[in-house]
Amino acid sequence: MSRGPDYDVAIVGLGPVGATFALLLANYGLKIAVVERAADIYDKPRAITVDHEALRVFQAIGLADVMEQAIAPHNGTHYLGVDGEIIKIFDPMPPPFPLGWIPNATFVQPETEKALRDKLATCSNVDVLLSTTGLSLAQDETSVSLTARRESGEEIVLRARYLVGCDGGNSFVRKQIGGGLEDLAFDEWWMVVDALTSDPAKRPARTFQYCWPSRPGTFVPGPRNLRRWEIKLLPGEDPVAVGAPDSVINLLKGFTDTSDLTIWRSAVYRFHALLGQRWRDRRVLLMGDAVHQTPPFLGQGLCAGIRDAVNLAWKLALVLRGDAGEALLDSYEIERKPHVRAVVASAKEFGKIIGELDPVAAAERDARLRADLKSGKAETIRQKFIPDLVSGLIERDARLGGRLFVQPHVRGPDGRVRRLDDVLKPEFAIVTSAPETMAWLSDDLRAAWRRIGGERVVVASAGESSARDGILTVVETEKLFTDWMRQNAAAAVIVRPDRYVFASADNADEFNVQVQHLLQNLSAGC
Repeated sequence: MSRGPDYDVAIVGLGPVGATFALLLANYGLKIAVVERAADIYDKPRAITVDHEALRVFQAIGLADVMEQAIAPHNGTHYLGVDGEIIKIFDPMPPPFPLGWIPNATFVQPETEKALRDKLATCSNVDVLLSTTGLSLAQDETSVSLTARRESGEEIVLRARYLVGCDGGNSFVRKQIGGGLEDLAFDEWWMVVDALTSDPAKRPARTFQYCWPSRPGTFVPGPRNLRRWEIKLLPGEDPVAVGAPDSVINLLKGFTDTSDLTIWRSAVYRFHALLGQRWRDRRVLLMGDAVHQTPPFLGQGLCAGIRDAVNLAWKLALVLRGDAGEALLDSYEIERKPHVRAVVASAKEFGKIIGELDPVAAAERDARLRADLKSGKAETIRQKFIPDLVSGLIERDARLGGRLFVQPHVRGPDGRVRRLDDVLKPEFAIVTSAPETMAWLSDDLRAAWRRIGGERVVVASAGESSARDGILTVVETEKLFTDWMRQNAAAAVIVRPDRYVFASADNADEFNVQVQHLLQNLSAGC
């Protein structure tokens, strides 16, 4: 008799996306292996911004307390035109915050990566193999075999039911499955400078986009004393020469007084816009930079990878435990690819605004954008550029299908006030504000709902919290959920484990049809 796979899922790459994915899978009790070629965390910041959706995922893996201490509010962005005056604005989304977190924040990536790895070290069902390089992949109908080399030179073979490549832009896994990249037509050289200031109050606590044809640039205030500048290279400039220490300081002096700054990191990058042509080959899947790369002008590079992780984790868990057909995994690319394409398109648009080098075109841009701002035509909330899901495992005709579910603060049965997700399991949930709505569910569907681990939750605006008869009742401390349901004319919502809404209903017949559709889609694989 042949031996079964050693692991449920093998992950190649232990950056923030791979580590987050491993922790999400570990929450389902799956046996996980993570292979990482580096010995240690890269000790310099790369990503610097994170949004409320990513913070909600960090919450789901037990890092809420860490992130609350680690992040700083992103206080909005001013785009400055040729004359140094404002041409475009992004303001912070005003409260109440729909996902229970500030919508945009800055963070220090090495600190977050350390917290992720510390958390992984507490998981008995996760094996982490550092200083281990993937050599080849092979797969059959039941498993994937990864041949890898340890630092000692020893070759090992890991067998898993599925393998996921989270191994960055030069992904070994993508190359092994022959996955190509679609060029989305953005390719520019920029220098990124991270510096530590001895005078944190010296500069404004907001981001500036310097839309100057003479030298476009960006300033981002990070947490505590971290400050970042991104500076565009001009035509004909040599990336190697520009990256020399003296050149870095000289370029930086074009944007700020450097007397209080200590350079932590400087690097010259080609900002790309790329999208994987194929995200899955049977039992091998890709996520993060391995399958998409975006210019940084919307602050969504890391966030996109975190969305990949939370989208795929619950689908793999359902398939592995037999609660869904394997074709459900196809919905990962169906859902994520158009989402990433839309985010990249917005990032490109903002990059072109910032990086315009023609003075005449820049003057025309300034006049147009100022007019849009003055007339109220311009969208000033950054998060409005992050789309909903438009396809996949959602009821597209339902009012809230594909939207992110809100996260109120609630008082649970134990009397503690927490964010809603903290009192839920990472499973499907039927959520309503009216207890009588739970009686809509037919007996057959209620039994089927229990079989897939689904929860039934009442979020009340007053009264007592409880957990009885298979229904969790919590009381929200504000009216975030109540107002959201009323504004969307919904009596009940069906929420996915990644906290996207499958569907909403306002009557019993519609509700039962939607639950039936979900169960049928899971068994068919979507």
